[in-house]
Amino acid sequence: MQTIDKVLSTRNLTEACLEVVKNKGAGGIDGMSVKQLKAYLDLNREALVNQIHQGDYIPSPIRGKEIPKRNGKKRLLGIPTAIDRMLQQAVSREIMPQYEYMFSVYSYGFRGHGICSFT
Repeated sequence: MQTIDKVLSTRNLTEACLEVVKNKGAGGIDGMSVKQLKAYLDLNREALVNQIHQGDYIPSPIRGKEIPKRNGKKRLLGIPTAIDRMLQQAVSREIMPQYEYMFSVYSYGFRGHGICSFT
């Protein structure tokens, strides 16, 4: 089975969806709340999987939200749609176990930057 098939398996997408719902968070630019995600997936799973397999899926733009910092300034937070978060989670659930063993217990801050430690 190819990696994309594992990522898009019913079980993996469902578990990724449940993780996004559990993590809560604001809705993206499409206005869909994470509470609506499971119902969306149940109705649109086949079409979504087909779009991805055919290379037709295009992630939505990120919604920008300014949040206050301690120093009184603000920083811009990027909020993906619930669907895109679910797909990111589905990829992560499949890919991370293949590489996690390579990371040092001290390299947690570098994982998002492609740097790893082989200790």
